[in-house]
Amino acid sequence: MRKLVTIFAGFMLMAATVQAQQITGVVKDDKGKGLEKANVTLLRSKDSSVVKIVATSDNGNYSISPVQPGSYLVSATFVGYAPAYSKVFELSGSGSMSVPDLAIAKLKGDLKEVVVTSKKQMIEVRADKTILNVEGTINAVGYDALELLRRSPGVMIDKDDNVSLAGKNGVQVFIDGKPSPLSG
Repeated sequence: MRKLVTIFAGFMLMAATVQAQQITGVVKDDKGKGLEKANVTLLRSKDSSVVKIVATSDNGNYSISPVQPGSYLVSATFVGYAPAYSKVFELSGSGSMSVPDLAIAKLKGDLKEVVVTSKKQMIEVRADKTILNVEGTINAVGYDALELLRRSPGVMIDKDDNVSLAGKNGVQVFIDGKPSPLSG
Protein backbone atom coordinates (compact mmCIF):
# COMPACT_ATOMS: atom_id res chain seq x y z
CA MET A 1 0.00 0.00 0.00
CA ARG A 2 2.86 2.40 0.83
CA LYS A 3 4.44 1.77 -2.57
CA LEU A 4 1.16 2.61 -4.25
CA VAL A 5 0.84 5.90 -2.35
CA THR A 6 4.48 6.79 -3.12
CA ILE A 7 4.02 6.06 -6.82
CA PHE A 8 0.79 8.09 -6.89
CA ALA A 9 2.50 11.05 -5.16
CA GLY A 10 5.37 10.83 -7.67
CA PHE A 11 2.97 10.99 -10.61
CA MET A 12 1.22 14.01 -9.06
CA LEU A 13 4.54 15.86 -8.68
CA MET A 14 5.50 15.06 -12.26
CA ALA A 15 2.12 16.29 -13.47
CA ALA A 16 2.59 19.54 -11.54
CA THR A 17 6.03 20.14 -13.08
CA VAL A 18 4.72 19.38 -16.55
CA GLN A 19 2.14 22.17 -16.08
CA ALA A 20 4.80 24.61 -14.78
CA GLN A 21 6.58 26.95 -17.15
CA GLN A 22 9.75 28.99 -17.14
CA ILE A 23 9.84 32.72 -17.90
CA THR A 24 13.03 34.32 -19.21
CA GLY A 25 14.03 37.81 -20.27
CA VAL A 26 16.59 40.62 -20.06
CA VAL A 27 16.60 43.92 -18.14
CA LYS A 28 18.57 46.68 -19.86
CA ASP A 29 19.37 50.29 -19.04
CA ASP A 30 18.67 53.21 -21.39
CA LYS A 31 22.00 52.56 -23.20
CA GLY A 32 21.09 48.94 -23.95
CA LYS A 33 23.47 47.40 -21.42
CA GLY A 34 22.18 44.58 -19.20
CA LEU A 35 21.72 45.57 -15.54
CA GLU A 36 23.23 43.25 -12.97
CA LYS A 37 21.30 42.64 -9.71
CA ALA A 38 18.11 44.38 -10.85
CA ASN A 39 14.96 43.15 -9.10
CA VAL A 40 12.49 41.35 -11.34
CA THR A 41 9.02 40.65 -9.94
CA LEU A 42 6.44 38.33 -11.46
CA LEU A 43 2.95 39.75 -10.81
CA ARG A 44 -0.53 38.35 -11.36
CA SER A 45 -2.28 40.56 -13.92
CA LYS A 46 -5.62 40.36 -12.12
CA ASP A 47 -4.58 42.00 -8.83
CA SER A 48 -0.81 42.73 -9.18
CA SER A 49 -0.05 40.35 -6.33
CA VAL A 50 3.56 39.17 -6.13
CA VAL A 51 4.18 35.60 -7.31
CA LYS A 52 8.00 35.48 -7.35
CA ILE A 53 10.97 37.85 -7.09
CA VAL A 54 14.37 37.19 -8.65
CA ALA A 55 17.56 39.17 -9.32
CA THR A 56 19.20 39.48 -12.72
CA SER A 57 22.56 37.88 -13.52
CA ASP A 58 25.75 39.61 -14.71
CA ASN A 59 24.36 40.57 -18.13
CA GLY A 60 20.80 41.41 -17.03
CA ASN A 61 19.28 37.99 -17.78
CA TYR A 62 16.65 36.51 -15.48
CA SER A 63 14.78 33.23 -15.28
CA ILE A 64 11.67 32.53 -13.22
CA SER A 65 10.54 28.94 -12.75
CA PRO A 66 8.37 27.00 -12.12
CA VAL A 67 5.29 29.07 -12.87
CA GLN A 68 1.74 27.76 -13.02
CA PRO A 69 -0.50 28.63 -15.99
CA GLY A 70 -2.25 31.99 -15.74
CA SER A 71 -2.13 35.64 -16.72
CA TYR A 72 0.99 37.56 -15.56
CA LEU A 73 3.17 40.62 -16.06
CA VAL A 74 6.79 41.33 -15.10
CA SER A 75 8.17 44.44 -13.39
CA ALA A 76 11.83 45.44 -13.18
CA THR A 77 13.29 47.85 -10.62
CA PHE A 78 16.79 49.12 -9.92
CA VAL A 79 18.08 51.83 -7.58
CA GLY A 80 18.19 55.20 -9.36
CA TYR A 81 16.00 53.98 -12.24
CA ALA A 82 12.28 54.26 -12.91
CA PRO A 83 10.44 50.92 -12.72
CA ALA A 84 9.44 49.22 -15.99
CA TYR A 85 6.56 46.82 -16.68
CA SER A 86 6.00 44.27 -19.40
CA LYS A 87 2.72 43.79 -21.21
CA VAL A 88 0.30 41.24 -19.78
CA PHE A 89 0.97 37.73 -21.11
CA GLU A 90 -0.78 34.39 -20.76
CA LEU A 91 0.93 31.15 -19.76
CA SER A 92 -0.73 27.89 -20.69
CA GLY A 93 0.80 24.43 -20.91
CA SER A 94 4.50 23.66 -20.64
CA GLY A 95 7.71 25.01 -22.12
CA SER A 96 9.33 28.37 -21.67
CA MET A 97 8.14 31.90 -22.32
CA SER A 98 10.45 34.74 -23.34
CA VAL A 99 9.40 38.23 -22.25
CA PRO A 100 10.52 41.13 -24.48
CA ASP A 101 13.49 43.09 -23.11
CA LEU A 102 12.61 45.54 -20.33
CA ALA A 103 14.42 48.88 -20.75
CA ILE A 104 14.45 51.01 -17.62
CA ALA A 105 15.36 54.69 -17.71
CA LYS A 106 17.48 56.57 -15.21
CA LEU A 107 15.53 58.88 -12.90
CA LYS A 108 15.96 62.56 -13.56
CA GLY A 109 16.65 65.06 -10.83
CA ASP A 110 18.83 65.10 -7.79
CA LEU A 111 18.08 65.03 -4.13
CA LYS A 112 17.51 68.53 -2.89
CA GLU A 113 18.60 69.87 0.47
CA VAL A 114 17.09 68.43 3.60
CA VAL A 115 16.13 70.65 6.52
CA VAL A 116 15.76 69.02 9.90
CA THR A 117 14.03 71.02 12.60
CA SER A 118 13.20 70.07 16.13
CA LYS A 119 11.88 71.61 19.29
CA LYS A 120 12.95 70.94 22.82
CA GLN A 121 10.47 69.18 25.02
CA MET A 122 8.75 71.56 27.40
CA ILE A 123 9.71 69.49 30.45
CA GLU A 124 12.88 67.40 30.71
CA VAL A 125 13.34 65.23 33.79
CA ARG A 126 16.91 64.22 34.59
CA ALA A 127 18.41 62.41 37.56
CA ASP A 128 19.41 65.56 39.45
CA LYS A 129 17.15 68.22 37.96
CA THR A 130 13.94 69.04 36.14
CA ILE A 131 14.32 71.44 33.22
CA LEU A 132 11.44 73.64 32.06
CA ASN A 133 11.98 74.91 28.49
CA VAL A 134 9.62 77.83 27.94
CA GLU A 135 11.12 79.32 24.80
CA GLY A 136 8.77 78.99 21.88
CA THR A 137 5.73 78.23 24.04
CA ILE A 138 2.66 80.35 24.48
CA ASN A 139 3.48 80.77 28.19
CA ALA A 140 6.77 82.55 27.46
CA VAL A 141 5.15 85.73 26.17
CA GLY A 142 4.58 88.55 28.64
CA TYR A 143 5.30 86.77 31.93
CA ASP A 144 8.14 86.95 34.42
CA ALA A 145 9.99 83.90 35.78
CA LEU A 146 7.85 83.62 38.91
CA GLU A 147 4.62 83.62 36.87
CA LEU A 148 6.08 81.00 34.50
CA LEU A 149 6.88 78.81 37.49
CA ARG A 150 3.32 79.22 38.78
CA ARG A 151 2.00 77.97 35.43
CA SER A 152 4.41 75.02 35.29
CA PRO A 153 3.11 71.54 36.11
CA GLY A 154 4.23 70.15 39.47
CA VAL A 155 5.48 73.52 40.74
CA MET A 156 3.74 75.13 43.70
CA ILE A 157 4.39 78.69 44.88
CA ASP A 158 2.79 79.79 48.14
CA LYS A 159 1.72 83.31 49.13
CA ASP A 160 5.25 84.05 50.44
CA ASP A 161 6.76 83.08 47.05
CA ASN A 162 8.32 79.87 48.41
CA VAL A 163 8.87 77.36 45.58
CA SER A 164 8.19 73.63 45.95
CA LEU A 165 8.43 70.98 43.26
CA ALA A 166 6.18 67.91 43.48
CA GLY A 167 5.65 68.64 47.18
CA LYS A 168 9.37 68.93 48.00
CA ASN A 169 10.77 72.13 49.49
CA GLY A 170 14.33 73.40 49.12
CA VAL A 171 14.12 73.83 45.35
CA GLN A 172 16.99 75.69 43.66
CA VAL A 173 15.92 77.67 40.56
CA PHE A 174 18.40 78.24 37.70
CA ILE A 175 17.76 80.51 34.74
CA ASP A 176 19.89 79.73 31.66
CA GLY A 177 22.13 77.57 33.84
CA LYS A 178 22.81 80.31 36.43
CA PRO A 179 21.38 80.32 39.98
CA SER A 180 18.62 82.84 40.57
CA PRO A 181 17.34 84.41 43.78
CA LEU A 182 14.13 82.41 43.46
CA SER A 183 14.37 79.48 45.85
CA GLY A 184 12.39 77.35 48.27
